[in-house]
Amino acid sequence: MQPRNMSMSGVVDLAAVKAAGEAKAKAEQARAEAARQGGGGAVSPSALVIDVDEAGFESDVLQRSAEVPVVIDFWAEWCEPCKQLGPLLERLAREYNGRFVLAKIDVDANQMLMQQFGIQGIPAVFAVVAGQALPLFQGVAPEAQIRQTLDQLIQVGEERFGLTGIVVDQDAAEDADRAPAEVPAGPYDALLETAARALDANDFAGAVQAYRDVLSDDPANTEAKLGLAQAELLSRVKDMDAQQVRKDAAEGPADVAAQLAAADLDLVGGHVEDAFGRLVETVRRTFGDDRDAARVRLLELFEVIGPDDPRVVAARTALARVLF
Repeated sequence: MQPRNMSMSGVVDLAAVKAAGEAKAKAEQARAEAARQGGGGAVSPSALVIDVDEAGFESDVLQRSAEVPVVIDFWAEWCEPCKQLGPLLERLAREYNGRFVLAKIDVDANQMLMQQFGIQGIPAVFAVVAGQALPLFQGVAPEAQIRQTLDQLIQVGEERFGLTGIVVDQDAAEDADRAPAEVPAGPYDALLETAARALDANDFAGAVQAYRDVLSDDPANTEAKLGLAQAELLSRVKDMDAQQVRKDAAEGPADVAAQLAAADLDLVGGHVEDAFGRLVETVRRTFGDDRDAARVRLLELFEVIGPDDPRVVAARTALARVLF
């Protein structure tokens, strides 16, 4: 199937990026600075093609799309056309050298994402630019047409959102081959125990610092991430006047700060669905910095409850709908 005619005119900047010229200039300056620093902030070529699942979609696709266009390849192991298109897209991702990132999503393992994007057949290729999803084409297309589509996507990313891509360190692959096996981080039992004691004693600042100390060495530490989210939440609500907060939120549905505070109180009070629903609705009716603040707070509250909780899964689905 030939690529659908792409119309970029409807792409909306969900992060309310400032004037395109200013954003582009800043992005180009950052890219040049990273290159001058000998790869500081650069990524390995292996980071240009990534496997993405539902749990990592927010960070690997939505957040990454704020700095580089993300092209999504929906595929499956049993799909023969996918086996033709996939290697081509991977080769182009490396050839374009950081102008876009390719995210591969196995539809069999990620049915929710398939439904959210309305996938009717595979292979199907979408893009996410500055948080906005748009279809590119479905089926296997000639390489020349795929290149044309990618060039147009990159042009829109640069001109409208200042996305000049990411810096790729071509030496990183060799360095990785020579590097010794990574020693597992930790253990952090003492720090985690200190943080837990501080949390029990309502020393939220101490707990936050202890959890951050763990995460500075081990960013993926699940216990520290959960503890930090809890400590920050409790620190925010400890001095709140609950009655006044709820009054402000009821009287000011457009007051983002009031809605954030009320959502925190909802969660602490055990009203998890209310907290999530309030923030999803706030994301829906706001834009720019206000929308981003509500979205980030919602992600923080997801950490408090845990990614596998059905209420979090449902709220993630609702968030994706309002973002797209």
